[in-house]
Amino acid sequence: MNTLEKVEILGRSAQYDLCGEACGTEATRKRDDLGRWIYPAVLPDGQRVALLKVLLTNVCERNCAYCANRRSRDFRRVSFTPEELARTFEQMWRRGQVMGLFLSSGVCGHSGQAMDRMLATVEIIRQRLAFPGYIHLKILPGATQAHVERAMQLADRVSVNLEAPNPERLARIAPEKDFTTALLEPLRWVKRLREESGGRLAPAGPTTQFVVGAADEPDREILATADRLYRELNLTRAYFSAFQPVPDTPLADHPPTPLWREHRLYQSDWLLRKYGFAFEELIFDEEGNLPRQSDPKTMWAMAHPERFPIEVNRASREELLRVPGIGPRSAERIVRLRKRGKFRELSDLRRVGAIPQRAAPFVLLDGRRPAYQLPLWG
Repeated sequence: MNTLEKVEILGRSAQYDLCGEACGTEATRKRDDLGRWIYPAVLPDGQRVALLKVLLTNVCERNCAYCANRRSRDFRRVSFTPEELARTFEQMWRRGQVMGLFLSSGVCGHSGQAMDRMLATVEIIRQRLAFPGYIHLKILPGATQAHVERAMQLADRVSVNLEAPNPERLARIAPEKDFTTALLEPLRWVKRLREESGGRLAPAGPTTQFVVGAADEPDREILATADRLYRELNLTRAYFSAFQPVPDTPLADHPPTPLWREHRLYQSDWLLRKYGFAFEELIFDEEGNLPRQSDPKTMWAMAHPERFPIEVNRASREELLRVPGIGPRSAERIVRLRKRGKFRELSDLRRVGAIPQRAAPFVLLDGRRPAYQLPLWG
C-alpha cells in the first residue's frame, strides 16, 4: 500500500477525534490535489491553521462499543511507521499544505508501545526536521507518567479523551477503560507538570472530548464533569462529539445524537469558560438536558426577570455579559466606546458586534426601551 492510501484511510479513521473548532466534520475537511485529508483548526490565540489529522495506526486492541476502530470490527487495518509518517508530514509541510499536526493512534500491542511509536514520530518531526509549528498529541489510556511528560515536552497541546462523564457511563461504552486510573490520572499529571514548568510544557494546555449520547448520559452530567475539570485540573477546554452510529458495532442501532444537542453543549461550555457563569446557573429540563427551544444564555435571562432590563450605558462588563446577544468582545467595546458617547439605538449595538434583536428585550438604551423587540422564541 502506498503512502497516499494510508493517509486516506488513517485520516478518515481520525475524524472522530476532535482537535479544534472545525475538526471532525465532513463539511470542513478539504482535499489537496493528491486527495489527502486536511482539517482546519483554531489555535488558542485565534489563529486558524490547516492540520494533518491522522492516526499512526487504526489497529486497536480495545473494543469500545461506539468506535469505528474497535478490534472486533471487520475493516481494513493499516499502520505508519514513525519514519514514514514523519516523512509524509514533512512533504505536506514543505509544500505549504499543512501548518500543524494532530496525532492519535489505536492501541496496538499495549498503550506503552503505542505511545512510544507516537512519541518517536513527533521526535523526528521536532528534532530531525526542525518543525517549529503546532502539534497536538493524544495521550492514550494507560500511558505512563514518563510518556505524558515527554508528550508535553514535544507538543503544544495534549489531550486525554474521557469519552463519558463518569465511570458508570464509561463502563457502558468502553468497559475495558478505567476512568479514574487510565484517564483522569494522566490529566492530573498534566496539571502538575504544567505548574512545575511554569506553563512551558504543552503551553496550549490540555483538552478532553465527550462522545455525547452514546452512554445515554444527560447534559447535566457532561457539563458537571467539564466544569470540575476546568476548576480542579485547569483543563483548557472540552470538545463534544455528537454520537453517530457506526455499522458493525454494538451501538449500530443506537439512535444518533442530534447536532443541536452538541451545539447547546458548546454554548453552555462557552458560558462557563468565557462569560463567568457558574454551573449551578445553567438551566436543564426534568431529564437533566439542555432545552432545545432556546440557547442557554437566553434561558437563564428569561428565568431571571429581576435582573433586567439593564442600562447599556451604565452596566458593568460582567452585567453586559449576561445579556443575550452581547459577547465578550462586544461587551468590551461597549464599555470602551460609551466613554465617547451614549448608546441610544439598537444600531449602536450592531456596530460593536452585538446581536441587537437578541439583546433588545433585556436592555435600556439611554433610559429607554428599544424602539422594537423581536420574538424571543423560534
